[in-house]
Amino acid sequence: MIGKLSGRLDESGEGQAIVDVGGVGYLVFASNRTLAQLGRPGEAVSLLIETHVREDHIHLYGFAEAGERAWFRLLQTVQGVGSRLALAILSTLSPGELTRAVASGDKTALTRAPGVGAKLALRMISELKDKVAALQLGPAAHQDGAVAPILDQDAGSKDAALALEGLGYRPSEALAAVAKARDRLGADAGIEALLKAALKDLAK
Repeated sequence: MIGKLSGRLDESGEGQAIVDVGGVGYLVFASNRTLAQLGRPGEAVSLLIETHVREDHIHLYGFAEAGERAWFRLLQTVQGVGSRLALAILSTLSPGELTRAVASGDKTALTRAPGVGAKLALRMISELKDKVAALQLGPAAHQDGAVAPILDQDAGSKDAALALEGLGYRPSEALAAVAKARDRLGADAGIEALLKAALKDLAK
């Protein structure tokens, strides 16, 4: 199985790119978000790869960030979401935006993605809400404003979310509230300020 490709970009088009690795061109399917980060043909590229093996084909899906690959895997656990739709969703919403939308139950945000109607958006929220808090999204999602409790890069947000869980809130509720508080207060906000702001939102 291929987990990573490093080489030079041969060409890219709608939904796919060819990466030249030692003279062998690998066709990689990717979101528009990842494709936009690849640069120009001839430049060095490195992609995390998810390999799908079927009886009639082997498909490679490439990701510039670990958070996007994690969401690609998670989205496909939802009934009705295949690899193609998962990439379409990731072309519209960043990992951080997906985290906030699912954790807060924002159906409208999810339906921005082509192919996602109201019914599917509700199913995504229902099936993924409690999984989001345990999803390791990586630094890129953290920079988007998402709060993944298992990340060490933001200990304040992690502790604030855990404190809310200790008060009886579900992990998904704590995640969403702390994410909103962090967005408003900024990276320098302490645990007490985050808790105060998050509790205020939860009380509404």
